[in-house]
Amino acid sequence: MIGLIVAIVIFNYLGFKYNHLTRNQTLHIWMFTIAFQMLFDIIVEFKYHGYWYFSKEVNWRGVLPHTILIPPVNMLFLSFYPFGKRRMLKVWYILIWTGAIIIYEALTLLPQPWGYFYSGWWTLWHSAVADPLLFLILVAYFKWVIKLEKQSEPGRIPRIE
Repeated sequence: MIGLIVAIVIFNYLGFKYNHLTRNQTLHIWMFTIAFQMLFDIIVEFKYHGYWYFSKEVNWRGVLPHTILIPPVNMLFLSFYPFGKRRMLKVWYILIWTGAIIIYEALTLLPQPWGYFYSGWWTLWHSAVADPLLFLILVAYFKWVIKLEKQSEPGRIPRIE
């Protein structure tokens, strides 16, 4: 549990300190990350027991990594993503982030109290394949949010009294 708390503090500190997203974009990414991670984890973690946090059962400690660990990482990723740059730079950026996440995931496999992540059949190789795809989905979602922001009409906020 110590490793999880340290990671949450570090990721959230860095995620908010270097956040270049608007508040609306930050909220969108935070909620998208929770929803998408839960969707992914319902299948891989809960249905097929590919990996799990703390124990195979659903428990309250598992709420922390599902809700406040990954969103600030995605905020950091998007804050420095090379939008408008050459495709090769984007590929390298995603590969570097994937490598960093693989190293972090390996650290989470340490014994408790530092580790909190356990592998069933899921290996770091699975993450090496899945993480770039997940990053591409995140970028596509973020581009959609930006497009919707540009298309929205000013003054279309309902009166709340």
